[in-house]
Amino acid sequence: MNIFAKRLYADNQIKENKVIQCINGKIVAVEDFKNQPIDTTFDNLTAALFDTHINGGFKHHFTQFPAVETVKDIADASREMGTAYCLPTLITSSLENILEGIEAIRAYQSKNPQGGVVGMHLEGPFLNVKKRGAHLAKYVRNPTDEELDTILKYGEGIIKLMTIAPENFTDLQLNKLVDSGIAISVGHSDATYAQTKHAFSKGINLVTHLYNAMSGLHHREPGVVGAALEDESVYAPIILDGHHCDFGAGKVAYRAKKDKLFLISDALFLGEHVHRFNWGEFDATFENGSYVNSEGNLAGGAISLPDCIRNAVNHVGIPLTEALEMSSSRAATAMKLEHEVSQIEVGFPAVFTIFTDDLTNFEVVCV
Repeated sequence: MNIFAKRLYADNQIKENKVIQCINGKIVAVEDFKNQPIDTTFDNLTAALFDTHINGGFKHHFTQFPAVETVKDIADASREMGTAYCLPTLITSSLENILEGIEAIRAYQSKNPQGGVVGMHLEGPFLNVKKRGAHLAKYVRNPTDEELDTILKYGEGIIKLMTIAPENFTDLQLNKLVDSGIAISVGHSDATYAQTKHAFSKGINLVTHLYNAMSGLHHREPGVVGAALEDESVYAPIILDGHHCDFGAGKVAYRAKKDKLFLISDALFLGEHVHRFNWGEFDATFENGSYVNSEGNLAGGAISLPDCIRNAVNHVGIPLTEALEMSSSRAATAMKLEHEVSQIEVGFPAVFTIFTDDLTNFEVVCV
């Protein structure tokens, strides 16, 4: 099949009048249009969007219900909103719940190899209770070698991203995490600037939802935020919904992080279908465009990745070419998946995102 893209957004550029040749679900050529036969035409086409941090779909929350049905709900909802790939996120909970979540991802992938779920994000449980946010304190704990080994062994090939508070880990434990090949991220952490820099020196090069649930930037103690903004090698996902992050802070992050800033939804649910949510003592109410718990803490986003792109362009002043890259190839690179998804290059899956000129409608296209 030959796809004609009037405007192809790739490599932080707009490339006009391009033909993408696809055979058996793979890209085999990307060429200038030279009167080749065309099967379908799109005005605006970009690499498949990739959300590395999403908690629920239209109906189900992964941590509350770690089952194949939930994984499918997240994948289907993401695709309906315009995002092709995702990492369903399981937050701080019991070991049993974590293992059930890993098995649910594995089972879904085995039945749906092209289903868009490239793995799992484990956010916790080894966090700092001072920065737990909406995570339940009763499940927050320090890592033991035994539990860490169990999670790494059972989650091999499934867990692609893990959020930790590094100040609660030994050097040997940090080394073990980095050596696992999983993308390790500093988040829900009260680490000092020095502790954070030490974690980065071990090979960790990510933070989780920049600014949120981490020690802030102070001129006498720069904290996790200061260390992340300073270090040019550290990737920083950001929730540009105007609630988790003021758009002014988004502008600061964009200027400081440059090509290491990328977009996430951190959606508790997509589509604003769920207005009240309870999982044990975890509660959330949808109000004023965001989810808030009874303690007044933000309890997850209420936007999609395309919403983040619109906000990046309209409120932060990020060029559209870059906002799209921040939602696709850059996220894949941060997850160490740059050779697998979200690229428009020969050999990659023929999965794309198309959108309207006014950015109001995003759709996934699989050839």
